[in-house]
Amino acid sequence: MTLPHLHPLRRRLGLVLAVVALLFGGTTAVATPPEAAAAPAIDTDASYVLVNRHSGKALDVYDLATHDGAEIVQWARNDGAWQQWQFVDTGGGWYRLRSRHSGKVLDVRDASTADGAAVVQWTQDNGRASQQFRLADSPDGFVRLINRNSGKALDVLDFSTADGGQVVQWPDLGGVNQQWQLVKLGPSAPGTFTNPVKRNGPDPWLQYHDGFYYLATTTWNSTVTMRRSATLGGLSTAPDTVVFDLSGRPNGCCTMWAPEFHLIDGPNGPRWYLYYVAGEDVPDYNPTQRLHVLESEGTDPMGPYHFKADLGNTWELDPSILRVDGDLYLMGSAIDGTQSLTITPLSNPWTPSGARRTISSPTLSWERQSGAVNEGAEALYHDGRTMIVYSASACWGPDYKLGLLTFTGSDPLNRAHWTKSPEPVFERSDANGVFAPGHNGFFTSPDGTEDWIVYHANDSASGGCDMNRSTRAQPFTWNADGTPDFGTPVRTGVELPAPSGE
Repeated sequence: MTLPHLHPLRRRLGLVLAVVALLFGGTTAVATPPEAAAAPAIDTDASYVLVNRHSGKALDVYDLATHDGAEIVQWARNDGAWQQWQFVDTGGGWYRLRSRHSGKVLDVRDASTADGAAVVQWTQDNGRASQQFRLADSPDGFVRLINRNSGKALDVLDFSTADGGQVVQWPDLGGVNQQWQLVKLGPSAPGTFTNPVKRNGPDPWLQYHDGFYYLATTTWNSTVTMRRSATLGGLSTAPDTVVFDLSGRPNGCCTMWAPEFHLIDGPNGPRWYLYYVAGEDVPDYNPTQRLHVLESEGTDPMGPYHFKADLGNTWELDPSILRVDGDLYLMGSAIDGTQSLTITPLSNPWTPSGARRTISSPTLSWERQSGAVNEGAEALYHDGRTMIVYSASACWGPDYKLGLLTFTGSDPLNRAHWTKSPEPVFERSDANGVFAPGHNGFFTSPDGTEDWIVYHANDSASGGCDMNRSTRAQPFTWNADGTPDFGTPVRTGVELPAPSGE
């Protein structure tokens, strides 16, 4: 049975009432917990980030402190040394957890055995049982950390989801705020990678070109950045390079998001066209968000770029390109009663040649769970079939997900010629700790034999529509009817085979 962090008397009362109901024939029953998965094998040479199942935040040394007695809290994951822990084997299944930042180990203040005693860092003392923990299995590969001195579990106080939420010890009740995911850091085994491929990387767009992966994500400032790596896993540590600065431009600045770069054969030969959203430098930027496009000077995805054109004078988000029978179309998301998918014909990569039309609105219940939204349209082509994968519901809720439109007519501008799948094609996985997966793109493996999806997601159900979303990638297959089978979002930290041909 799991009770929240109520006042201790109220919490004990809840346990007493459950016992009384059982003793005196009441109908109340204690649910059988799901079968626990085996705890992961510990690599004592590695560094781990410990991510709380309830909040999605990481075990963190508060304020980057290095002194004895510094508080241990939870904080949005950033993989800094103050969030990295080494398991030091003390024998018999017990470990000390040593901070890579301070060199000190997890301890319970004053070796207390009391409920709610603070967890701190302290200089290692080999005879101190309060500095030793064992791993207890929990469902879905999560673990609980049980203190040797007190027998109590490492716990986030009051089920907090806030940065700075205090970490304490509490009786081992198995609650989600006592469950931790061990994310192993460091280089993956040869031929593998782990998600995320970019921490703090919302709205990702990834392409493989001439031997390198290129990744651009929202910056939410005046710069457009890109990173490059010869391997997919290498993107996680590759530096961000500024490829364009919007500062001082009348064509949108300060709140750049949803960049995409497409190689299109134009009047001057093949060029990269980088589409993005940006608002004006005003107190309330959101009503000023518009679509814009840059053009590269050559065929290097990292530019240099110059400003090419504004793509509309009304509010619109998430630009992308659709190609049908040799014609180009600009896709976006605009308000048409609700936030809907839009399409505009183009005479070239930067010039609209007709009116903007709506091709999908959030009409189904799963498209409206946390807000009625259709956005992030991305083209997908397979065996002569043209499809659009889009994001639905609202990004500030955990049920942001992907839907599918299939082109079943002859006119891409006519919404009646698009057929919407009745169910989502990619959505949250509570078991894997992946929430609000959406705003995706597609790329193929270096040898062209595999199809891959790139998307962003949150680590907890309380995650928001902000820069804490991270970039993930995984391969996908195809159903017999020609539609994509994206499977289930993969847990972060799990080693996956790298794209074929790396």
